[in-house]
Amino acid sequence: MVQLQKLTKTASAEDIRNAIDLDGACILEDVISHAEVDQLMTELMPFVECTSYGKDAFTGTLTRRTGALTARSPACRPLITHPDILKGANEFLLRFTKKIQLHLTQTIYIEPGQGAQLLHRDRYAWDKHLPASVEPQFNTIWALTDFTADNGATRVVPGSNKWPWQQEAKAAQICQAEMTRGSVLLYSGSVIHSGGENRSDTARMGLNITYCLGWLRQEENQYLSCPPDIARTLPNDLQKLLGYTHGNYALGYYSDPYAEGELGTDIHPPEHAVGSRTKADIDTFNP
Repeated sequence: MVQLQKLTKTASAEDIRNAIDLDGACILEDVISHAEVDQLMTELMPFVECTSYGKDAFTGTLTRRTGALTARSPACRPLITHPDILKGANEFLLRFTKKIQLHLTQTIYIEPGQGAQLLHRDRYAWDKHLPASVEPQFNTIWALTDFTADNGATRVVPGSNKWPWQQEAKAAQICQAEMTRGSVLLYSGSVIHSGGENRSDTARMGLNITYCLGWLRQEENQYLSCPPDIARTLPNDLQKLLGYTHGNYALGYYSDPYAEGELGTDIHPPEHAVGSRTKADIDTFNP
């Protein structure tokens, strides 16, 4: 029976990269405390309860997906910038980019009776335009409830990150990411996976936080989900992950449409929109 590697929360970034390079996914056990999970649930459930079910079999007609978590939940922010997760993400993705960025945030709340989701690769967000040699994503699903075989633990096909596009998984090649709440599933954009079937009598809730290459379009539009008036209240490192920084030289600059008759440059680095006007920002951007 195939299984995912389970690493301790002290695993090195190199260990994480090696595990994901090999299998496409791994589990870090007990990364956050039950008290931290409880706080997340307290902040998130009011938004989840107001969220409609998915509209089709893929999004799940008994599944609620709730986003804009950077803006909505202060307790989510330390997870987005968790140092061990970011070390792993950078180790995995900086082979293909100079910077990484936040791709999406969402809770995935799978209720009893929800069938298994269609197996897929998350990199299909960009269709099949990226070459297979470029890995665009580093993804996480934090377990806010226990993930079990019965309640819909994420299905993963280890090693499928190295398969040809057209190869399909057989039942014997699929495992489930069973883990205790507070643990986190780490997986690439190329590995085949899906939400599992919930055969239990309780909901399964995960927190999906994903990262992508700094030169790609994000799946969740972070500038609308967390606009400048909110982003300017956040720590600088989180602002930059949202995309309020250059993805590469000249990627992301803007001109102020409301400025009239002001003397000076008309082109600004994105940091200016959220109140970061350091000399380094200005000196490193002069197209």
